Amino acid sequence: MIIALTPTGGTPAEQVHSQLRGLITTGRLAADERLPSVRQLASDLGIAPGTVAKAYRQLEEDGLVVSRTGAGTRVSRAATAVSQEVADAARALADAASRNGLTVADAERVLRAMW
Repeated sequence: MIIALTPTGGTPAEQVHSQLRGLITTGRLAADERLPSVRQLASDLGIAPGTVAKAYRQLEEDGLVVSRTGAGTRVSRAATAVSQEVADAARALADAASRNGLTVADAERVLRAMW
């Protein structure tokens, strides 16, 4: 799992949350996959454990992870079921956009309009 913090990407907690959310919703983190401990990820990123804990709490509120004392924080099965459906739809959109000569920006505008 690769998370990179940047000076312009928002607060460290927002960046951790956003990047983990992306890894989960794209299926790069599988159902029941264990995330690093708060302390380990904080150490790896050079940030305070409270910052990682805040991101993990938000992911739990989003329904993307489940935290259990002694079992750590794991990717929610429900999140990956929904994310697979969304990933399949995104692939279909990307394929159709590409076949029709649209750019990523064009496809994004279509998606935003449908939202």
